Amino acid sequence: MVYEFEGRTEKEAIDRAAEELGLKRDGFDVEILEAQRSGLFKKGYVKIQVHTDTEVSRERLPEDDDDDVDDERPSSPDEPHSQAVFGEPEAKNEFEQKMLQFVEEVIRRMGYEGKVSVLFREERKLGLKIDSEYSSILIGKKGKNLDALQLLANIYAGRQGQEDMRIILDSENYRIRREESLVRLAYTVADRVRESRGSILLEPMNPFDRRLIHTTLNDITDVETKSEGEGLYKQVRVYYRGSMH
Repeated sequence: MVYEFEGRTEKEAIDRAAEELGLKRDGFDVEILEAQRSGLFKKGYVKIQVHTDTEVSRERLPEDDDDDVDDERPSSPDEPHSQAVFGEPEAKNEFEQKMLQFVEEVIRRMGYEGKVSVLFREERKLGLKIDSEYSSILIGKKGKNLDALQLLANIYAGRQGQEDMRIILDSENYRIRREESLVRLAYTVADRVRESRGSILLEPMNPFDRRLIHTTLNDITDVETKSEGEGLYKQVRVYYRGSMH
């Protein structure tokens, strides 16, 4: 289920979502759709999209909710609310063993060999690492193959009765390297936008990558960001403050 909320800050919008949905903060994932810094004549504004697998009663929903989209947001063990446990790569229970076997079997059916182990564990999240000489192929351009494998893994986890568990797949530390690359991209694009006083539309990205762009640029007072498009892979427009108003 997907809902939208607004607030003067990201924290205020998230707190409002938790209160209106009746969920704890770790009961849903957040994607920033739009972020504007406050100024002398303008209040701060953040619009977020909340993704949750938990059923929410209709009377708790805000009037303008939107539950027509079912998005899968890739996560990161480095997010602030995360309390990941690393260092135990072997399966500790039947569910973990099935997940390791499932991902290895999918890779094998793709025509490649790979070893899958546990990367990290935390509440409602399980990270899996793929070691393979074909890692570049399994990751794919901009991580799309890895995202597709991750989506299949999450579907399989749901069929094992673990609908509330998020499965995160990584290989060759791609997620971390991608995050560092996106932060550099965000600052580079922000500089270009400030020079041109215009806007730049970035390539389509998954929800986690888009949120990283939004949060990275949220502290730059004369630059704003907004997600555009439909579906899982939307684009982020970075624009000079005032150029689109």
